[in-house]
Amino acid sequence: MTDQRVVTWSEVDWQVRAVASGLIARGLPAGSRIALMQPNTLEFITTYFGILRAGMCAVPLNTGYTAIELDQMLSDVDASLVVADPRMAPVLDQVPGIDVIHTGTEDWRRFTVGSSPLPVEPTAPDALAVLLFTSGTSGRPKAAMLTHRALSANLDQLSAVQDPPAMTSDDVVMCVLPLFHIYALNATLGMVARHGATIVLTERFDAAAALASITRHKVTNVAGAPPMYVAWAGIDGLTEALQGVRLLISGASPLPVSVMEHFQARTGKPIWEGYGMTECSPVITASLVSGRPKPGSVGQPLPGIEVELRDEDGQVVEDGDPGEIFVRGENVFTGYWPDGSEGPDEQGWFATGDVAIEDDEGDLRLVDRRRELIIVSGFNVYPREVEEVLLSMDGVLEAAVMGVTDPYTGETVKAFIVAEPGSALTADEVLDFVGTRLARFKCPTVVEIVGDLPHSVTGKVSKGRLRQSQGVTSL
Repeated sequence: MTDQRVVTWSEVDWQVRAVASGLIARGLPAGSRIALMQPNTLEFITTYFGILRAGMCAVPLNTGYTAIELDQMLSDVDASLVVADPRMAPVLDQVPGIDVIHTGTEDWRRFTVGSSPLPVEPTAPDALAVLLFTSGTSGRPKAAMLTHRALSANLDQLSAVQDPPAMTSDDVVMCVLPLFHIYALNATLGMVARHGATIVLTERFDAAAALASITRHKVTNVAGAPPMYVAWAGIDGLTEALQGVRLLISGASPLPVSVMEHFQARTGKPIWEGYGMTECSPVITASLVSGRPKPGSVGQPLPGIEVELRDEDGQVVEDGDPGEIFVRGENVFTGYWPDGSEGPDEQGWFATGDVAIEDDEGDLRLVDRRRELIIVSGFNVYPREVEEVLLSMDGVLEAAVMGVTDPYTGETVKAFIVAEPGSALTADEVLDFVGTRLARFKCPTVVEIVGDLPHSVTGKVSKGRLRQSQGVTSL
């Protein structure tokens, strides 16, 4: 349901079949990549499941992407069609050579009234279901390949958690996180569909309005991220609004310990934290598994998932020592599009690049993240991608980007710019430039024009020395 519409699962199924039929009527073969550019609407759900029902591959796209980003991504995956909200028209109109259907239009009505028969045979478990763009281990966005088996496996693994259960058929689940993000797409929407629960869709998070919606719809399960809980922490009526809530979940980025402790003290309700990534469909560990919400901990691996902490030589670390998280399980992706590069090794292990410590109770605590990854409101930002855009600007000689703490988004992007000799470049000009070339969450919110940047002996910008000079601690 949304605040405007309430539909049953049987009505959703009818619309899913209509979308699947429309795709097949266009002559698109199984496996075709269908891009989806929608906010949290009913049409996102019916289109997403319709693509899967037709045996095709869904490519959910961030609604904040610019035309330049979309052009690159749609070309990379050779998308056959884009199904988009009409509000996306201004940006999509700038992308040449793409076929677009806008939901709610006359074209959409004709698209969904066909009667082409649906596939009789079920889609193979190892068929590609979803391509989700992430930065992987480098700056250029690449699409993680998630099969039906991987998505379904993570739902099985989450459903095996029963004390307390991650979801039940009686749950009313608030989904304010964007459905184009894997957390909302599979760990929320996928779980709701699997259990036949109720989902309350909200397009944009507003702290007071979200609490009112929780009360109005009798929400019992909140799929959240740290910025939501930060925003709620200071609102009057918080305890009353959350009285009927069974589970408060936090994921996508680290939850500040102070926020977790504040919530527990004020409402009497714990926040259950987890850890995951797009490449793992997404959930890897959760405090729900250990049954004890613990400040600073992301819990233990879900049933069916193996985790090892390894040192730089690939050896399992001693108890209490930090190590890189390696993951093995059916939920792990098959690599990056199109050739499966950088996927699991021959034994099925995937190196996350994240570093953790296992405590005496077997719970994991994250202590570092992949190289210089910045997480803004749960979205991955790689400095290299932002730096390449900055370096394409006239007047920029050098650029370095890092994440700095932000009280609302967890981290924000800060850019250091060395201007070319004689250039009168300003921070505002830099902000205006990147604003037309990068999604909003990737854009620096702070720009500092500096005389020079520290370099290593090989000539690279030394991010470590830059952090030290700025008094920025590693997150």
